[in-house]
Amino acid sequence: MPAFKTINRSGLLLLFCASIWAADTTLPVPSNLKVQGIPSIPAALADRLAQYGEFRTASLLDWHPTKREILILTRFGDVPQVHRVLMPGGAREQLTFFPERVTGALYQPGSGTSFLYAKDIGGSEFYQLFLFDLQSGTSRMLTDGKSRNTSPQWSHDGSRIAFASSQRNGRDMDIYVIDAKRSGPAKLLLQVQGGGWYPTGWFPDNSRIVLEHYTSINESAIHLLDPETGATSQLTPSDQVAAYENAALTPDGKGAYIITDRDSEFRRLAYIDLATKQFAFLRPELKWDVTALRLSRDGRKLAYVVNEDGADTLHVMDTATRRNLPLPKLAYGSFTSLSWHNDSREVGFSLASAKSPSDIYSIDVEKGTLERWTKSETGGLNTDEFVEPELIRWKSFDGLTISGFLYMPPAKFAGQRPVIINIHGGPESQFQPGFLGRNNYYVNELGMAMIFPNVRGSSGYGKTFLKLDNGKKREDSVRDIGALLDWIAARRDLDAKRVMVMGGSYGGYMTLASMTHYNDRLCCAIDVVGISNFVTFLERTEAYRRDLRRAEYGDERDPGMRDLLISISPVTNVRKITKPLLVVQGQNDPRVPAHESLQMVEAIRKNGGRVWFLMAEDEGHGFAKKKNQDFQFAASTLFIEQHLAGANP
Repeated sequence: MPAFKTINRSGLLLLFCASIWAADTTLPVPSNLKVQGIPSIPAALADRLAQYGEFRTASLLDWHPTKREILILTRFGDVPQVHRVLMPGGAREQLTFFPERVTGALYQPGSGTSFLYAKDIGGSEFYQLFLFDLQSGTSRMLTDGKSRNTSPQWSHDGSRIAFASSQRNGRDMDIYVIDAKRSGPAKLLLQVQGGGWYPTGWFPDNSRIVLEHYTSINESAIHLLDPETGATSQLTPSDQVAAYENAALTPDGKGAYIITDRDSEFRRLAYIDLATKQFAFLRPELKWDVTALRLSRDGRKLAYVVNEDGADTLHVMDTATRRNLPLPKLAYGSFTSLSWHNDSREVGFSLASAKSPSDIYSIDVEKGTLERWTKSETGGLNTDEFVEPELIRWKSFDGLTISGFLYMPPAKFAGQRPVIINIHGGPESQFQPGFLGRNNYYVNELGMAMIFPNVRGSSGYGKTFLKLDNGKKREDSVRDIGALLDWIAARRDLDAKRVMVMGGSYGGYMTLASMTHYNDRLCCAIDVVGISNFVTFLERTEAYRRDLRRAEYGDERDPGMRDLLISISPVTNVRKITKPLLVVQGQNDPRVPAHESLQMVEAIRKNGGRVWFLMAEDEGHGFAKKKNQDFQFAASTLFIEQHLAGANP
C-alpha cells in the first residue's frame, strides 16, 4: 500500500507538471471561439506578438458645449469605451464600462451634463441609444432594445433627438424623434422604404430636420422634414442622378454647404441657396474628392477634407472671402471626426499616419497653432522607425491605371521579399496610408512587403472609376489583382513566388476570387468575413441593407443576373483552389452572414483542400474585442509562417 501511494503521487506529480508545461507552451483557445483545423499555437509566438497588439487608438466624439474639453473613444480594456479629456495631453477619464463596444457619443446641447451614446451586443449592429447622466453616472436606454437605431441628432436646444430606426418592421429605417427629458416611446415622424434614410442635423431654429436618402454610392438626396407635421420636401434637385451628402445649414437657415458630384467626375464642395436651389461650386480647381465638411457654429469658417490620391489634406475656408486660411503642416495620413468647438475658432479631428495610430488634435485657426490632445500607446515600440508607404501604380488588363500603397520592410532584410496583398472592403471604399497596427509585425519582424491596392470600384478616383466593377463587370476588379501580380514579378526586390492575398468583407470576396483565378501564382490566403456566394449573401444579409447591396452587386431576383452572380461566386469555383486558406468569421455578422464562411469551408473540405477556420460567437462583421483580435492575430501569423514560404528569413 505505501508503495502504491508513492507511485500514485509521483504519477499525479508528473501529470501536474505535464499540464503546466502544456499550458506554458501553447496558447489556450477561449471558450467563445470555435477553432477547426488550426494547430496548437505556441505560447512563444503569442509572446513575440504581444507588443504589436498593445497599441491603442483615439477618436474624437464631441466637444463639450461650454468648456474646452472633449469626449473621445478609446480602449483600455477589451473594447472601446467613452472617455473624457479635460485638456490637450490630459488624462483619459473612462466614463462607460461595458463588455460590449460603444460606437459614438454626443453631448446634450446646453449645459453638457449628459451625453447620448450607442451600443450593440456581440457585433449585431442592432444599436440601442442611451442617455448618460454625468452627475449620477447612470444610463437610460431610449430605444426599444430590439431594433436597429442609428444616426442620432440632437436638436439645437437639446430637447429632442431625431434618429433612424427599423422598429416598425425590421427592414425599413424610418425617422423617429424622442423627447430627451421624458421616458416613453419615440414618435414616428416619417415612414420610408429601404435602409438608406437617416437624419444628419436640424435647422438652427429646430423647425426642420435634415435627412439624407442614400440609394447607392452614386445616388443620394437631401430632404427636409417638419418634426411637428411630418411633412417633407426635397432640397436637392432630382433632374439627374447625383450624390449629395454632408449638408451643413448656415446659422441664418438660408443656405447649406454640401458635397456633391453633380455635373462633375469628382465630389465637389458647393453652396446651395435654399430659396432658389441654385448651386455655387467653391473649389472648381480640385480634381479629387472632397470627403468631409464641418461648418463652425458662427458660420464663418468651413473645415473640409480633400482626398488626394488616397491621402487626406485638411483645409479651412473663410466663408466670407471663400479663401483658405493658413494651417500648420500635418502628417501624411487620413483625417476623421472633424468637429468645431462652439467658440468657432478651434477645429478638432482624428489623424492616423504610418508612424502613429489615430490620435486627436486641434487647430486654433485664428492663431494657426496645433495641439495634440491624446498620445496613444504603441506597446513600447519605437514607431519613428516604422516605414512610410510608397504610392505605386500599375496598368491593368485593359490599360487602366490602378494604384495602391506599398510598405517595404526595413533595409536589414536582404533579397527578394515575400508579399502580402491586403484588399480593402466596401467595395466603395479605399485604403488610405495610415497606421498598420498588428500588420506592422509582418513588415518589421518577418521582413514582408505589404501592398494595399485600390482596385477599380474603389472610391476617391472619380465616379467613372467607382462604377467600373458594377454588375457584369465584377470580375474586372479581380483582374486588377492579376495585373498587380505581373507588377510584382517585374520588381527585383519582391518575390513573385511568395505572395499571399488577404482581405475582409468585400475584400474577403476579392481574396477568394483571386484564389480561384490565380491559385498557381499565390501561396495561400486569409479570408475574413468574406462573400463566398453573391446569391446567398444577398438573400441572407440583413433586410435593412439588402436593396442597398443589390444596387452595387446586382439583383439576384433577376434570372440572368442570378446566373451571372452564381457563376462568378468563389464557392462555385472552389475546385480551382488548392492552396491553404484561413477563414475568419463572426457568428453574429449582420452584413456578411456566417453562412458565407461556413459554406466555403465545407466546400473546400469536400474538394480535399486545406482550410483553417476561426469563428467567434460574440462578434459580428470583424472582431472588435481585443482578446479575440489577439487570438486571430496569433492564428494568422502561424498560418503565414507555415504557408508563406520563407517568411522567417
